[in-house]
Amino acid sequence: MAVDLAELKGMIEAALPGASVEVFDEDGGGQHLRAVVAAAQFEGLSRIDQHRLVKAAVKTRFDDGTIHALSVKTSVTG
Repeated sequence: MAVDLAELKGMIEAALPGASVEVFDEDGGGQHLRAVVAAAQFEGLSRIDQHRLVKAAVKTRFDDGTIHALSVKTSVTG
């Protein structure tokens, strides 16, 4: 099953309205992905909790095996 980077981006944007989201395929094969997310919703949250929010947004793709690894870089906007 091919990884749809636009779909993943949309899933994160839906979970975190107003967020700036970029999703990259690090290895070109869809196995190692990276998400860079800046969102006001991260204000006051630990880095771990910020990452949990992002990974929760794409959990269905982890569960169905579409993605196996997602590194996350977060920052607070606003």
